[in-house]
Amino acid sequence: MLTIAWDVDDVLNHLMKAWLEDWWKVQYPNCSLDYQQIHINPPHRLINASLDEYLLSLDDYRLSGQYAKMSPNPAVSAWFKSHGTSFRHLALSAVSRPAAHVSASWVITHFGDWIRSFHFVPSYRRGDISTHYESTKAEYLKRLGQVDFFIDDSAENVRDASAVGVKSFLVSRPWNTGGMALSDILNVLEK
Repeated sequence: MLTIAWDVDDVLNHLMKAWLEDWWKVQYPNCSLDYQQIHINPPHRLINASLDEYLLSLDDYRLSGQYAKMSPNPAVSAWFKSHGTSFRHLALSAVSRPAAHVSASWVITHFGDWIRSFHFVPSYRRGDISTHYESTKAEYLKRLGQVDFFIDDSAENVRDASAVGVKSFLVSRPWNTGGMALSDILNVLEK
């Protein structure tokens, strides 16, 4: 049975959109940035924040309980219900260590019938003293082995995973180019 490694944020869910609209803009109502205008990720310069401020804001969103309330991507949920049992699945996220348990809980809550393991490469935060084994998702995939497909919204992650021999798909988002609509990726996997 083939194995799919799924990125969590902005693939299984719509974190960037939810964070921007339900968290950042609530705290900074003068921010006029629209989700479709996020042409770089991380978008800290677009919101006039430092990288540390942006990353801490994401962590605050996750730890506030808002992340747990996010709905999964409806297209992915429907695909899992129809085709999930045809593959093995794992989640691979780049999330800060202090917030990883929230992401893991969200994944198991919404996709636990199919995704049986949650892996993360800690997203660095100032002062983080966590032990680091692999520093990229590609390094993690290479060590893990036996992953057939990888789906992510980061062009760099997809390129690097492809370079270590994993068939990779880039989910089209406003901050990347050359990606595929998630529905098209899911159709390819069905075949």
